[in-house]
Amino acid sequence: MSELRNELERIFSEREGEPASVATIAENPCAYRTSHELEELDVRLGDGTEHRLMLKSLGRSALSSEARAAKPAFLYDPLREIETYRVLLAPAALGTPAFYGATVEPSRDRYWLFIENVQGDVLWQIGEPEVWQQAARWLAGMHDRFEGADLGPLSEHLVRYDARFYGLWMERLLGFVRGGETALTAEAREQIEWLAKRYDEIVERLAGYPATFVHGEFYPSNVLIQNAAAGTGCRVAPIDWELAAFAPGLIDLAALTIGKWTEKERNALALAYLEASEREHTNAEQFLTSLELFRLHLAVQWLAWDPSWAPPDEHRHDWLGEALAAADNLGL
Repeated sequence: MSELRNELERIFSEREGEPASVATIAENPCAYRTSHELEELDVRLGDGTEHRLMLKSLGRSALSSEARAAKPAFLYDPLREIETYRVLLAPAALGTPAFYGATVEPSRDRYWLFIENVQGDVLWQIGEPEVWQQAARWLAGMHDRFEGADLGPLSEHLVRYDARFYGLWMERLLGFVRGGETALTAEAREQIEWLAKRYDEIVERLAGYPATFVHGEFYPSNVLIQNAAAGTGCRVAPIDWELAAFAPGLIDLAALTIGKWTEKERNALALAYLEASEREHTNAEQFLTSLELFRLHLAVQWLAWDPSWAPPDEHRHDWLGEALAAADNLGL
């Protein structure tokens, strides 16, 4: 506790521009932890001001044993989320959780991220279509904001979506399938082999899209909504930027719209994004076709994550069915 207190006093002193003391800290594990350690901190300073923070430990030793075993090594960078908040999100004031500071001590595998503990609802728990569409519009605004932006020191930490990256996921999936490491049926294995024969074309098409800064996992479980009752006036506060990337914005939109939607519902979300975007896009029909390409990629990525790992309930889905549906829509 003394080390945590010292770090908080350092962070608040830097934030306030004058010495700050911590009077009390109430620390509780966050119920929504999925991979990294998350602690809710209620901090009262010596001057009486109170702050509700989230402490996220991004060191590899702070991963749950299941996540440590399953998370591909090439995706792991403990500084990615810290630098995303420090370099990009904090100055942009887009409504994301406020950045308070970070502790980086590589020799101790200590990478502490201190951010605002946003009090709100997770998007997937909200039924109002206008709130979902507001999230889509927020996403378009973020992609517009950072298109062509100088990402500075953050650049070296971002995941890069290129032909090699897209192709890698199908290679991983085939390795698991052909190595007998999955519990897939014979029919499912045949379907994956069928898809793999057509995937070079998909990779070529995916790699042709322009890139911007993206969240990387813009799933509804990673989007907090504050004041949801306000509809279009709500606060959209995405969290968990561990896989922030330089990639086509459609990868985020695919994450938001993938899953158990009707075609009409998915299209309504996609068109809310399209209408809000100031960047140049093709017509609506071509835009929706492009989205199917990224929907297909995300499904393949989930299938290739790790055969021994079971995703959280909110991500549990028939990803092979999703991939095949997107392939059918694309006329493969």
